[in-house]
Amino acid sequence: MALTTLDWIIIVSFFALSLLVGVVVSRRAGSSSSEFFLSGRSMPWWLLGVSMVATTFAIDTPNLVTGIVRENGVAGNWVWWAFLLTGMLTVFVYARLWRRSKAATDLEFYELRYSGKSAAFLRGFRALYLGVFFNVMIMANVCLAAIKLGGVALGLSPGETLLIASVITVAYSSLGGLRGVLITDFIQFGIAMLGSIWATSLIVGMPEVGGLNALLTHPNVAGKLNLFPDFSDTTMLVSVFIVPLAVQWWSVWYPGAEPGGGGYIAQRMLSAKNERHAIGATFFFNLAHYGLRPWPWILMGLASLIVYPNLESLAVAFPAIDKNFIQHDLAYPAMLAFLPAGVLGLVVASLIAAFMSTISTHLNWGSSYVVNDFYKRFMKPEASEKELVAVGRLSTVVLMVLAGVVALFLESAMQSFNILLSIGAGTGLIFILRWFWWRINAATEISGMVVSFVVALFFEFGYERFGFEPLPGHMQLLASVGVTTVVWLAVTFFTPPSSQEALKRFYLAIRPVGPGWEKVRKDLSSKGIELKPTDENESITRGIANFLVGSFSVYFFLFGVGYVIYGTMGLGLGLLVLSGIGIAFLLRRVVKL
Repeated sequence: MALTTLDWIIIVSFFALSLLVGVVVSRRAGSSSSEFFLSGRSMPWWLLGVSMVATTFAIDTPNLVTGIVRENGVAGNWVWWAFLLTGMLTVFVYARLWRRSKAATDLEFYELRYSGKSAAFLRGFRALYLGVFFNVMIMANVCLAAIKLGGVALGLSPGETLLIASVITVAYSSLGGLRGVLITDFIQFGIAMLGSIWATSLIVGMPEVGGLNALLTHPNVAGKLNLFPDFSDTTMLVSVFIVPLAVQWWSVWYPGAEPGGGGYIAQRMLSAKNERHAIGATFFFNLAHYGLRPWPWILMGLASLIVYPNLESLAVAFPAIDKNFIQHDLAYPAMLAFLPAGVLGLVVASLIAAFMSTISTHLNWGSSYVVNDFYKRFMKPEASEKELVAVGRLSTVVLMVLAGVVALFLESAMQSFNILLSIGAGTGLIFILRWFWWRINAATEISGMVVSFVVALFFEFGYERFGFEPLPGHMQLLASVGVTTVVWLAVTFFTPPSSQEALKRFYLAIRPVGPGWEKVRKDLSSKGIELKPTDENESITRGIANFLVGSFSVYFFLFGVGYVIYGTMGLGLGLLVLSGIGIAFLLRRVVKL
């Protein structure tokens, strides 16, 4: 793949623009830790929503979707499409609660919700566990995709790719804080989507593929087009459809799709102007993430089956690539070799944009944990705002270095995806219930976190030592969820609840609804504490109704676009109309808040 002078001009210009944004907003970002990590809690829904979408449009995401399509067909995407349900619960149930908490990070939540040394330990431990270990794993996966793109598109070694890609990202992230990240995300998302759609249209139209009709009827592709798994293939049906929809979405903690909200999604909600902007941002994110973006990647994956039908053909086409990196997810950058000059530069710039938008968010988010929930909370509570910003900038650099090192030991996007799923299996229900059941305590979360991690290690490394036969991935997930849930439920009932003072503090700040807090409400009322009446818009019944309408609306949009592409116009347009009606209904409800 040869880049021309025009291609390089486009790529270098993009780097310069991103760095310029960081420099321009650096003074304001450095004024306080709140400004550096939360942009002064003044951000509008559209900027936050686009930033969420840009973050999840990582450079590895097209690779992941391409690999899924090549191995399991379009229906294989249900392993992540199912997470829409988590997202919609966040929109209509949890977004307003997060914004109402006024926390600086979602980990500060622990000392609002729980009490005692266990709450402090949980906050500090998860600051390092999520902000460093988990975060580094996520960024390493993104760096792996950059390594593959750099090797295929630019002929760079892994070290050269990481050095070039990370220096600019670290520079504007550490200078501009969250505000710089949000502004560059907005620019980068536009470039990324333009590049993705344009590249796909050119690839589908090239002679080797023969256009959309030829693509959809090609023997290598025809069996991969179904939007739902073959119901006669029990293994496929259970692993990629039933388990994700019935269990995975509520039981697994996964970045960007955390049950109950969390991570950088919570960071965006906490930086919103108000509760309505928090809801609007997360709704736009879920609509764009699941309904708008997947099809260019899916079509690219299908087209790659014609040009590179198997791994052997990829190995022959790219003999200089390390054999460990020759996996199905390599097909996406491999297809870019067919793009003409100028377009190739734009597409490479768009993938660099996807890399930078994801990495910059994770650097700022992880750094916020290190600074607010570890350094300031436990090491130096009296630290000045200037010192906190300096520590944030230093931790940004350290996190990037760690991610680059770990990336050199990974092989495929799916490998890291499965590792992250297994580590978080069984903890998701805790993050949902802690808002609506007073009995959940810090010990609940600690036990769930520890057991899920130990079970994940056992399934990853324990088979040979203990003589067990390996289980399929979906069976491992079910076993992990089952064991973890039984343990944390037992721990919940055998340990004391949070203190009355903590429960009172949380209830008065958040005003949770539902029967799970009835005991606390009665205790507060008996002490003469006046409680605000529950708004009808906040009832659990209305929240669940909105959740269902929102989920069907986005799925109808996703499938409607797919059927239109497939040429089934009547069904496709009908689904799009139903989607539009559902979205309009929900927007009216949001406006009334």
